Amino acid sequence: MKYIDLRSDTVTRPSEAMRKAMYEAEVGDDVFQEDPTVNKLQNYAAELLGKEAALYVPSGTMGNQLCLNTWTSPGDEVICEMDAHIFNYESGSPAVLSGIQILPIVGNKGVITPEQVEPMIRPVSAYYMPKTRLIEVENTHNRAGGTIHPMENIIALEKLARKHSLYFHMDGARIWNASVATGIAVSEYASHFDSVSCCLSKGLGAPAGSIIAGSKDFIAKAFVRRKAWGGGMRQIGILAAAGLYALQNNIERLKEDHEKACTIAKSLSENPKVGVDLSSVQTNIIIVKPLSMKPEEMIMKCKEKGLLISGGKIDSVRIVTHLDAGFEDVKKTVKILEEVLD
Repeated sequence: MKYIDLRSDTVTRPSEAMRKAMYEAEVGDDVFQEDPTVNKLQNYAAELLGKEAALYVPSGTMGNQLCLNTWTSPGDEVICEMDAHIFNYESGSPAVLSGIQILPIVGNKGVITPEQVEPMIRPVSAYYMPKTRLIEVENTHNRAGGTIHPMENIIALEKLARKHSLYFHMDGARIWNASVATGIAVSEYASHFDSVSCCLSKGLGAPAGSIIAGSKDFIAKAFVRRKAWGGGMRQIGILAAAGLYALQNNIERLKEDHEKACTIAKSLSENPKVGVDLSSVQTNIIIVKPLSMKPEEMIMKCKEKGLLISGGKIDSVRIVTHLDAGFEDVKKTVKILEEVLD
């Protein structure tokens, strides 16, 4: 059976044009910082994000954790939203790799406000408490359903971070989706943060890799830590070429994925056997709460009919649109979901 795979936007495969760019990539030894394609990608990404420098890393998790590690010391604390990726989906890395702990705050659609955060900042004089070092924001927010963090709240959190001499990091794995949906440039989003991590292997369609960006001094420190964690790669321009192609060709087309998600979500919202919050479907992710069956049952029944979806929270399933699933696939998806639920 040929499946329509909407488990995640990470399942995308390189297009023929991307494969051609990979095949033709000029390469060198990136540990010596001599891979011309990697250098071109990093320079292009830094310019796109409005930062002094950028670093290519193997994964989004490594990107986030390099940023946290570079800004913190063992025993420090990071404040983030309860459903943040760094807290739920990165294998306890803050504790394992950096000796730091996470202080999660329950937000609204992935958003925490300064009014919530400020009381949780540890007093500087309290030597017996962990030291608050960083505030983290995820944009778009995966577990909240691809929701976009409002710019006015980002600016307010930035002011709070500066007030308390804290670092401010953005997990911008899908910042490209936020930018396309709002019309706000990624550089404008990134300008409010000390560091940002962005994925190339989700909606942009590259087979692997992420970018972290910040000041030259920050990237120099992260470069050393990347090597220490086994992320120093050699003739990696073959993969970097895919990321460069993705940034140059696949950002604007993300609006199509948002349209696909909206179509599916609107159809589901009309079915009384599921719960869908349409206000949360802002980009390419749909969180669906089945009311007439368990999430595992819905996943299994969809698979039997040729549709792959994934688990969300304990009571939900997740549907994610992407470039490898076209509008015809969306029509079939709507039909399969109707059949499964009815």
